[in-house]
Amino acid sequence: MLQFHMNEDGFQTSVNYGDLQVSSQDENGYRPYEMMVSSVAGCSGLVLKRILEKMRIPFSNIQVTASMVRNPDIANRIEKMDLTFTVISTDASDKKLEKALELTHKNCGMIQSVKDSILITESIHTA
Repeated sequence: MLQFHMNEDGFQTSVNYGDLQVSSQDENGYRPYEMMVSSVAGCSGLVLKRILEKMRIPFSNIQVTASMVRNPDIANRIEKMDLTFTVISTDASDKKLEKALELTHKNCGMIQSVKDSILITESIHTA
């Protein structure tokens, strides 16, 4: 359970890693949409990393780029997220990466939590 407490700038909670400040102002904390996008991008990146390791696909890094479309007419909600995964590898085939991405989509808890509310598109390539 997370417990949030109001302060001058928004809300704050304490988690194992440290304090998390939530605010509608950039200078006072993380904005809610940033945390939503970070949750989906971070979760899917972690799941992809684990899957690549299990598939024994060698890689030295994974970069995730996330973009979003928000609807200002409906509470500025996030309607679409596009995730682009760049896997730094010299020995990863496109076919294996696509399979890993498919498994990532199915096994990322954050994607599964929002998939009926936010259109999520993904692409993957090597560098």
